[in-house]
Amino acid sequence: MEEWNLKLLYPTKEAFEQSLEEIKEIIKKLEGLKGKLGSLEGFSMYAEYNRILDLKLSRAYSYVSMKYDLNQKDISSGADYQKVFKIYNDMLGQTAFIKPEIISYGKPHIMRLVEELGLKEYQFEMENLFRNQEHFLDAKSENIMANYSSAIATFHELYDKLAVSDNTSTEILLSNGKKIEVSEADFTYYLGILEDAKDRQKVFEAIYRFYENHKNTFATIYNGIMQAELAEVKNRGYSSILESHLFYNAIPVDVYHSLVETTRRNTKVLKEYLAFRQKYFKLDKLHTYDRFLQFSHSQKEYSYEKSKEMVLDACRTLGEDYYNHACKALEDGRVSVYTKDGKRTGAYSTSLYDCGTFILLNHNNNLDSAFTIAHEAGHSIHSLYANENQAPETANYTIFVAEIASTFNEQLFLDYVMAHSTNKEEKIVVLQQALDNIVATFYRQTLFADYELRAHELVEKGIPVTQESLANIMTELYDVYYGINLKEEPLKNNVWAYIPHFFHTPFYVYQYATSFAASLAIYEKVKNKESNALENYIKMLSLGGSTYPIDIVKQASVDLTQEDAFIAVIHRFEELLKDLKKMLGE
Repeated sequence: MEEWNLKLLYPTKEAFEQSLEEIKEIIKKLEGLKGKLGSLEGFSMYAEYNRILDLKLSRAYSYVSMKYDLNQKDISSGADYQKVFKIYNDMLGQTAFIKPEIISYGKPHIMRLVEELGLKEYQFEMENLFRNQEHFLDAKSENIMANYSSAIATFHELYDKLAVSDNTSTEILLSNGKKIEVSEADFTYYLGILEDAKDRQKVFEAIYRFYENHKNTFATIYNGIMQAELAEVKNRGYSSILESHLFYNAIPVDVYHSLVETTRRNTKVLKEYLAFRQKYFKLDKLHTYDRFLQFSHSQKEYSYEKSKEMVLDACRTLGEDYYNHACKALEDGRVSVYTKDGKRTGAYSTSLYDCGTFILLNHNNNLDSAFTIAHEAGHSIHSLYANENQAPETANYTIFVAEIASTFNEQLFLDYVMAHSTNKEEKIVVLQQALDNIVATFYRQTLFADYELRAHELVEKGIPVTQESLANIMTELYDVYYGINLKEEPLKNNVWAYIPHFFHTPFYVYQYATSFAASLAIYEKVKNKESNALENYIKMLSLGGSTYPIDIVKQASVDLTQEDAFIAVIHRFEELLKDLKKMLGE
């Protein structure tokens, strides 16, 4: 089965509709606890209702989101999504009193209730709540803030409607006379196989022309999102928009700045790699759409079934327990495999505490798609371990930790493929995959993190946000990181509009880079069979969200408050580049 079995969430549409009514009733019950949360009975009922609500609402939200992602052009799916989102926004308003009321009773009193009721799973949540209390408002103000959430969410919806629903594939004519349909799901595939530079340019422009044509609309949407963030900062008393995104999970802003500054100082090897590419492929100029050119070609196709088998074999090298979790993640009915019209681009893994994990792919039968399976399976494995070892309240891990398991799995798969490659050409392909993965996951995401800092500074300083100002930031950063002049490459300076994370989850992308650094350090310990390294890693996965993310990563003996992990990635890149040059006879 190569598609999600959504009946694993609800057997019928009627069951889904019934669940929505149940959610509304639970919200009313929570609302009825106003003024009672300081008593043993009131807090106990809050804990019970809150758990049920989280489980039911997350299932309903996942169901409509997944259904919508399978076909974002389907009106009925969009309507169901809006229905659940309205319930969610209503819930925010109806339960806005909870955190302020809990805080009003004081930490000693609430922690005593938690202890007397035996609610160990609420201990960390309450500790963190009181740590954040300086940024919470009174109940009336929180309710007012919640009332605006639906309006603000319209910016996110506008982005999706424009970037996905209104975006279509483009037919282009290649130099050999062949016509191809180019979409966002497959354009990088064509950039990797087309040898003619003009053909690659046509593919590139087929995608980025859309963002050029709508650049002012995208800029206005992005400005709206950032203005909403700034309002949140002012209302809640944060020192910056960056701090507002990091403070809740106790992630020091120094981690963010250290990543950006360390990477900026160490772009020499990246530029060396790009210069090597330009020389090897005999290019007059290196364009961003040339970065997918392959140093070697293997005739091998990586079908989904074959890729899945390889990923599972790689996971087996860490023992039967890890392998069994991987098998569970890739079970039939839990993976949406192939691209189709209206389907969301990219890939992701999502998890439900009481309903398992699900993976969305857009598989293209190439090596990169195989690595994507390994990546998303890593996320699912992480969720399975967390769900098995934590209560619902502490199972969900933060974004900061999320990308460690996925990139760890990529490195595991990389070693597996290298060990099983049968000839030099295949090894070159895999080695390039490793290098390009560091470029994409570490350098590129850090560049994007740098961009988010700069873009949000415009808003914080009251400087007008326009397409031109955003494009200028990106142009400067491409020169700093890559040594590429985007003034000589029209359209690419609109890449900021192409990145959905900027619009949906601001200050998310830096975590790809920090997680990659952490996963590389952890993987090397596991690979070298250091004492308790694998056990510590599994324990880290099993912690879910039961404590602060920086401390969870330390469980696997990595400290991201230090720059050592970032420097280690750069050294690894240097080693891989040296190996590639040697293999290519340079």
